[in-house]
Order: sequence, then structure tokens, then C-alpha cells
Amino acid sequence: MTTLDVREIPPVNRHDRIHEAFHALEPGESLTIVNDHDPQPLYYEMAAEIPEFDEEGYEVEQEGPERFVADLPKEA
Repeated sequence: MTTLDVREIPPVNRHDRIHEAFHALEPGESLTIVNDHDPQPLYYEMAAEIPEFDEEGYEVEQEGPERFVADLPKEA
């Protein structure tokens, strides 16, 4: 599993970095991101644009007021 804390990345660059990390995964692996807000817009973007994104396996958990952890699985 790969983890990417995007809270330190400027917002304008976050989605590009997430997409790069996701594409580097092997089939069946997941990318875990730590974000300062609910990444629901990212979910919709990936569902619409990335056929390898496993929408049903997506999970997000709020661990604090500014800490959201999301698992972005790549289909096997």
C-alpha cells in the first residue's frame, strides 16, 4: 500500500500528484491519501476519468476536523 499525505502539497498540484501515484500502482494495490477535507470531488473525478479505479472499493474515514483518510483501490 502506498500512502500520500497531500496536506503539504499546494491544492493546485494535489490531483496531479494523486493521479501520478495512482497510475504507478500495480493492479490490485491501493493508494491511501491523507487530506484536509473530504476528497469527494476527487472520487467523482477518478470514477469518470480512470477506468482502473475501483469505485466500489473506495473508502474514506474522517479521523479529525482536518484529517480525512481515503483508500483509492486499483482494480486487479
